[in-house]
Amino acid sequence: MTTTLEDLRGKRIYIESYGCTYNHADTRRLTAILEGLGCTLTGPDEADAVIINTCTVIGTTERKMLRRLAAFADRDLYVTGCMPLVQMERVRSVCTPHVILPDEIHERSCSVGTRGAGAIGVVQVASGCVGRCSYCITRLARGRLKSAPAQAILDAVRHLVASGAYEIQLTGQDVAAWGLDRGESLPDLLRAIADIPGEFAVRPGMMHPASVLGILDALVEAYESDKIFQFLHLPVQSGSDAVLERMQRGYRAADVVRVVDTFRAAFPDMMISSDFITGFPGETDEEFQQTLDLLRRAAFVKVNITRYSRRPGTPAAAWKDLPERIRKDRSRALLREANRIYDCYNERWMGRETPVVATEKNAPGSTVCRNPCYLNVVVGEDLPFGFSGRVVITNTRRHYVTGERVPSGAGHRG
Repeated sequence: MTTTLEDLRGKRIYIESYGCTYNHADTRRLTAILEGLGCTLTGPDEADAVIINTCTVIGTTERKMLRRLAAFADRDLYVTGCMPLVQMERVRSVCTPHVILPDEIHERSCSVGTRGAGAIGVVQVASGCVGRCSYCITRLARGRLKSAPAQAILDAVRHLVASGAYEIQLTGQDVAAWGLDRGESLPDLLRAIADIPGEFAVRPGMMHPASVLGILDALVEAYESDKIFQFLHLPVQSGSDAVLERMQRGYRAADVVRVVDTFRAAFPDMMISSDFITGFPGETDEEFQQTLDLLRRAAFVKVNITRYSRRPGTPAAAWKDLPERIRKDRSRALLREANRIYDCYNERWMGRETPVVATEKNAPGSTVCRNPCYLNVVVGEDLPFGFSGRVVITNTRRHYVTGERVPSGAGHRG
C-alpha cells in the first residue's frame, strides 16, 4: 500500500540503498526529509522501520532485491525506488510493504543536490529519458524525460561548492538529454556551471549516444573548460548495427566511432567509458565479433559488461533467449579485452606528472584523487579533501594508479 512519509515521523529508521548514482541520491534526499521529521538512522536490529530503495535493472539485481525484501518481511517495511513502480506483484510475492513513491521524495526535497562520500556532491539533473530501448525496464519505471530547471541545478552546485564539495557529479538516466523538454541543452548548462566561482570540477554522468549526436560539437566545446572532467560515459551496448536496431537504440556503430573520434581529437587523453550487453536475443557470432571490434576501435576505458536478462514488460522479453553458456562466454571474452584496454590506458600515464585534486578516502594513510581526465590516482598520504597539487604516476593497479606527490616548486617531465 502507498504510504506517506509522515507515517515515519519520529521513528528509528534503517535504510538499504541499491542501484545507480541517481538512486543513491534519492536515498540521501529521503534521509534529509526523515531527519526533518525527527527520525534517527540506526542499525537493522534497533530500527522501528526498514526502508529498501530498490533497483531492478537486470535479473540478478531483481533477485537480490527480493531476497533483501524477504529478509525484512516480518518488520515494518517500506519500499521505494524502481521496483515498486514496475514490479509490485513481484514485491508482494515476498512481503507486504508500504510504498514510498520517488515522486513524493522529490516533491518534499528542497534541492536537487546532495552530498556524497568525501568531497563529492551529486546533482540530479533529470529523470526519465527520450529513448525507447526494447530491453530497458528503467524507462518504464522512470518514464519520459523530466529535466530539472537550470536555476535549480545551478543553485545546487553553488550550495555544494560552498559546503566543501570539489567533485560535482551530474546524474540522470541520460544526462545528454537534459533540457530537451525545456527547449534548452546540456552544453549551455555546462557552460553556466563552469561560470560558477570556486574550486571544483564537474563529472557529467551517463549519456545516450543518440542524444550526444544532436549536440556533439557544442558538447565538445563545453568540455574545454577546466571545470569539466575530460570524462565521458557513453553506453553503446553493442557494436553490431543489426543488434542496435533490435535494441532500438537509435544510432549505428559508425555514429559511436564519430563521437569518440571527435572527443579524442580535442582531448587525446580523455577517459571514455561504456556499457555493453552480451547475448542479446538473436546475437550471432559475427554480431558479437562486431562488438569486440568496436570495443577495440573505440578503446573504451572502464567498461560495464552485462549478460542480457529479460525484463518484464519490455518488447525484448517476448524474444527467445540465447543459452546462458553463450552469454557467459561472450561476457568473459569482452571483459578480457576491456581489461587489456584499461591496462594500456593506465600504462600511458606511467612516469607522467599530472595535476590532481583529493576527493575521497578509502583506506587509512592514503587518499583518492582525480586528475583532469578523471583518472583514479591513489596517493599514499593522508591529504585533506580539496587538496590540489601535482603527482608523478608510479604504478598501475588496473582500476586505479598510484602516484607520488611532487613537492611545491619541483617539476618532473613526463
